[in-house]
Amino acid sequence: MIWLIVGISAAVLTTFSFIPQVTKIIKTRSASDISLTTLLQLSCGVFLWALYGLHIKDVIIIIANSVMLATLITAIFLYFKYRHK
Repeated sequence: MIWLIVGISAAVLTTFSFIPQVTKIIKTRSASDISLTTLLQLSCGVFLWALYGLHIKDVIIIIANSVMLATLITAIFLYFKYRHK
């Protein structure tokens, strides 16, 4: 039971870890300090984790990585929208 709590806690922390960055981009309307390479690399990794979660049928891994992927896709969109401002 303790490891389920550890897993859920880790999933929650990592899932929402990029939301402050997305919020900052929206507030400042600038993505000049953001690394596109980092966003793309992290997105690929998170996508692969989600696929792995599907393969082993682990709901925590699937949900956490799917939500984080959506957040990262939003960050990538905002990067292109605000990169020159």
